[in-house]
Amino acid sequence: MLNSPVVRNTSLLLARLPIGFMFASAGFQKIGGYAGVQKYMDAMGVPGALLPLVIITELGLGLLLLAGFKTRYAALALAGFTLLATYFFHFNLADQTQTLFFFKNLAITGGLLAIVGAGAGAWSVDGARGE
Repeated sequence: MLNSPVVRNTSLLLARLPIGFMFASAGFQKIGGYAGVQKYMDAMGVPGALLPLVIITELGLGLLLLAGFKTRYAALALAGFTLLATYFFHFNLADQTQTLFFFKNLAITGGLLAIVGAGAGAWSVDGARGE
């Protein structure tokens, strides 16, 4: 039963949607809070001038994941992005909150890598294209 196409495609859809939405909404929110996010990045030692790239990455790749278009590439890029963000912003393991964010990001990276391995499933643009 767990190997059925319906279970597989439902699982892949339910994996893609929340992760894609999380990244797309984070990118969109950074547009509205641009100055504050840029200042925070600078304070953490990451050039605030990179914020447009961060927004494009989160919003663009998040939307690709939601649609299931070029899903494996989008998930792989987001996994790398998440690991970089984890290193620069959540690597203070002496802080309990940052430790939680650190492991949350590792879990998200694991989910993204599972999507890289499995693809988007039939209920996606990739699935409709036979990819």
